[in-house]
Amino acid sequence: MAVAVATGWRSPESVRQVDQPALGRTDNVRAWLRAMNQHDAAGLIGRADTQALLGEKVLVLAVRSGWAQVVVADQPTPLDQRGYPVWIPLAQLAATPPLTASVTALITSPTSWLRTSDGKPLLEASFGTRLRVVSTRGAAVELSLPDGDRAWADAAGLALEPLPVTGNAVVASARQFIGLPYLWAGTSGLGFDCSGLVYAVYRAHGVLLPRDASPQASAGMAVARSDLRTGDLVFFARNGHVHHVAIYAGGGRVIEAPYVGASVREVDLASLPYADQYAGARRVLPSASAG
Repeated sequence: MAVAVATGWRSPESVRQVDQPALGRTDNVRAWLRAMNQHDAAGLIGRADTQALLGEKVLVLAVRSGWAQVVVADQPTPLDQRGYPVWIPLAQLAATPPLTASVTALITSPTSWLRTSDGKPLLEASFGTRLRVVSTRGAAVELSLPDGDRAWADAAGLALEPLPVTGNAVVASARQFIGLPYLWAGTSGLGFDCSGLVYAVYRAHGVLLPRDASPQASAGMAVARSDLRTGDLVFFARNGHVHHVAIYAGGGRVIEAPYVGASVREVDLASLPYADQYAGARRVLPSASAG
């Protein structure tokens, strides 16, 4: 991907006038989010399916009228064994590989501004974005962009080593998004849906899960409610269909992106309005490090 956050659409015909800020080569996701009211945000259901971040690889299946049909390679789904199938504006793709480098940087803050060498802002990249490191200079890191250009980012918002694969570390990453508005199809630090939050946070910690809640409910191993540990996933189902996932934060609490119009929050599991739809839990972290 050549843009900070690319939204993947069900079809080119799915987009509306209000979605235009999110479709260009210089996508403006913040402007898009500001432009949408709650009705518009709810209208994304059935129109948008996921998002891909700067530098993520996609496989192009077809091109039509300025759009590319792709699969997002690192988003497992039963829909396609090659990756998550969506349509993305062709302008948001880059064919030029980044510079070869032995070290990659992971953005660990909710977002991080990438800048030119003289400090001018280029784009606001999301948590979970991985880019190749070219050089370092004091508290700044030079990164290679997918189109071959270079940018600088503050080292304080980056990790150059793998993040800990522990429940406490996962929960700490998730907690920084408390208060972030829910966004259907969201997988970035600008907005998440329930499974997008889970997918993005665990992926940053080296655990690749399916993109959506229902297949996430088959990952890892089943865990009894009485044996929940920090970092486990808890699921909720209606009529046998898993519709929601949350991260167990310990002490009977969960972190979740609940629904359109709400924000990421940490609450008591028993207090959830859908607590009676509890449908089990899965341990997706190594057992020795889940707590």
